[in-house]
Amino acid sequence: MKFIIGVIITVMAVAMVIKSESFLRFFGRISFFEKHLGTEGGSRLGYKIIGLIFIFLGMLTMTGMIDGFMGWILGPILRLKSF
Repeated sequence: MKFIIGVIITVMAVAMVIKSESFLRFFGRISFFEKHLGTEGGSRLGYKIIGLIFIFLGMLTMTGMIDGFMGWILGPILRLKSF
């Protein structure tokens, strides 16, 4: 089941990277990306970066490595002790 979910995430993310202009027209510009990534292409680049992140997460889900990766990323945060 994880493999199929990973394939779905990856295919949708690839479509997001390829069709970033369509995402820009549908969702509009994102001011954070426009401010920090350029003047005219900031939002397009932002949509592509988000798509690449989801491609990476989809591949991790497909290969069954998502649990270890999320544990590595969130491990220091979840081990905090209250004072």
